[in-house]
Amino acid sequence: MPKNLWEPDFDRLLDAVHGRQPDRVPFFELGVDQQVIEAVMGEPVPQGDDGRAYRIEFQRRMGYDFVRAGVGFYFQQKRLLSTADTEVAQGRGERTWRDEHGGPIASWEDLEAYPWPQLTETSFGDIECLGEMMPAGMKCNTSYAGVWEYTVLLLGYEPLCYLLADDPELVRAVADRVGECQLRLYDALCAHDAMGSCMIADDLGFKTHTMVAPDVMREMFLPWLARIVDCIHSHGKVALLHSCGQWEPIMEDLIAVGFDAFHSFEDVIEPVAQFKRRYGDRVGALGGIDVHVLAGGTEADVRAYTARVIEDCKPGGGWALGSGNTVANYIPVANYLAMLDEGRKLGVY
Repeated sequence: MPKNLWEPDFDRLLDAVHGRQPDRVPFFELGVDQQVIEAVMGEPVPQGDDGRAYRIEFQRRMGYDFVRAGVGFYFQQKRLLSTADTEVAQGRGERTWRDEHGGPIASWEDLEAYPWPQLTETSFGDIECLGEMMPAGMKCNTSYAGVWEYTVLLLGYEPLCYLLADDPELVRAVADRVGECQLRLYDALCAHDAMGSCMIADDLGFKTHTMVAPDVMREMFLPWLARIVDCIHSHGKVALLHSCGQWEPIMEDLIAVGFDAFHSFEDVIEPVAQFKRRYGDRVGALGGIDVHVLAGGTEADVRAYTARVIEDCKPGGGWALGSGNTVANYIPVANYLAMLDEGRKLGVY
């Protein structure tokens, strides 16, 4: 097997998301929890540039063609509602729950007083440093919450739902301000040569439907996604969407927005192989190894399941291997590595 198959080559991911057949199935993750990374690497994540070199080496060693970069652009939010200490595969971990009953904006007065983030206060230092350190062929990917997500964070999901009946123009005004801020962010972000792709993380649905009525999504939020995707494309970068939950009512709208590939699959909603059969001629698919299998199955279960998904999704390209969501710290490391090992064995074209 040629060694260069396992060296970073961002063009491999580009081939996959654009429906072309690369040399092998690329690997993709929205994120891998720090406890999993440290268990794989055998040492804690260091600080500063040493930490960046560590992140790059983890990505390279696992077979990824990109490294995730952070952006210092912050919407001030209400604090999380609560935390709890939970037992996870890597030991113990803290879980947090978001307060959905309110946010920093509850009125038109709050909207005008809110301290909206400014580009002059934004840090692109992580991308700039990674760009100088990455091996040839590797690019940066960012993941940043979308217009829907931040509108929910600023209003609270419960108040937002009431406002859609009582004062929908306030919801629209908040969404518009968020969209304006994010459009400026992506224009500046994509000007960096090190950037290869931008993943908009907007959880538009829950298990059985969209978070609000499809028409509300179409009227208030999808137009902003379309403008942001156009901006990303104008810089020659790839626009990816991560969205948990049920997409079916607005899937045609999302494809029309122009995303290059979609991410987050759960078998109980729609298996990735089924998605690829239905939409793969128009948009790429990322991940899809169900987190329930990764978290609760044996290593043999994970290998058999992954092999079936590779068999279904590999032909013709248009797909990257990875979890259905993220490699959370409750996923056994052996299961994560087994998924990737099956990709190495079965993913070469």
